Amino acid sequence: MRPFSYERAADLTQASRLGRDTGQGQTDATAQFLAGGTTLVDLMKLDVLRPERVVDIGPLRAAHAGITLSATGLHLGALASMSKVADHPGVRQGYPAIAESLSLAASAQLRNMASLGGNVLQRTRCPYYRDPSWAACNKRKPGSGCTATQGFNHNHAVLGVDQSCISQYPGDFAVALAAFDAEVELSGPAGARRLAFGALHRPADGSPHIETTLRPGEIITGFDVPAGPWTRRSLYLKIRDRSSYEFALASAAVGLALDGDVVREARIGIGGMAYRPWRSREAEAALIGKTLDEASAKAAAEAAFSGAITHGGNDFKPELGRRTLVRALLQARAMSVATEAS
Repeated sequence: MRPFSYERAADLTQASRLGRDTGQGQTDATAQFLAGGTTLVDLMKLDVLRPERVVDIGPLRAAHAGITLSATGLHLGALASMSKVADHPGVRQGYPAIAESLSLAASAQLRNMASLGGNVLQRTRCPYYRDPSWAACNKRKPGSGCTATQGFNHNHAVLGVDQSCISQYPGDFAVALAAFDAEVELSGPAGARRLAFGALHRPADGSPHIETTLRPGEIITGFDVPAGPWTRRSLYLKIRDRSSYEFALASAAVGLALDGDVVREARIGIGGMAYRPWRSREAEAALIGKTLDEASAKAAAEAAFSGAITHGGNDFKPELGRRTLVRALLQARAMSVATEAS
């Protein structure tokens, strides 16, 4: 690990000033924010990230770690731990997909340390990104190429990719946020602003080293998830190589509003398959007004993966993704929910 300076921010204003050179999502940023540190410290040890300054925003936790439930939705402070939200009774009852996406992620120790804000900003687990001995990685070294397109790509993305990067977004929580129309609260040098969660992560677009739309010095302070019948009838299904502490090969965050077995509204996020947190509006549209059965679930899954692009080692993933989504939809249909009224 290379030398760096360490500073603690007492409030948002000081954090933004100290972190003005963060350049979120860029490997050449001279400053990085530290919350739980479960991703940042790893990447510094691997010599992938080389910040000159680390700004600890842990002292902001008291003001930005709350969990608030209301008739209109769920507010989550960005510095709340993953485990705190996953175990919250109100979240588990009203937003089960959110709770499950957090409880199925990482190990218990990491969930106790990791913040929600840090979790949604975690970097890819692509081995070519995380090993500097590989020279060609556009995410780590812009313009150098993407080794994964012709190399080991067993668990790489099949949705939202271009030839500049086929890495997979590894998170779970963000998939549920993308599905449920969440918004992000931000604070930075120019003040506070709100952003649709779907606009937080950028597509590769030939510049995969720029991962988010955060401005230098901006900090995520919270997330808002609107209430709806689809948040109560929701689940997060995760398929992985092993059942403990592993990233998804395929996952689905599904929320449904049903009239009997007819789909009134659907919310579908797909994980383990895409370059960034992915919402499948095509699959949602395929379900609206349809009786939810195996045939309609399969039709929705076909729509979700109609644009999939594979690169040899991950040729199996679209079929796995389709089967995962069908299973999630049928399990959500079978859930016992008190009322479908919005």
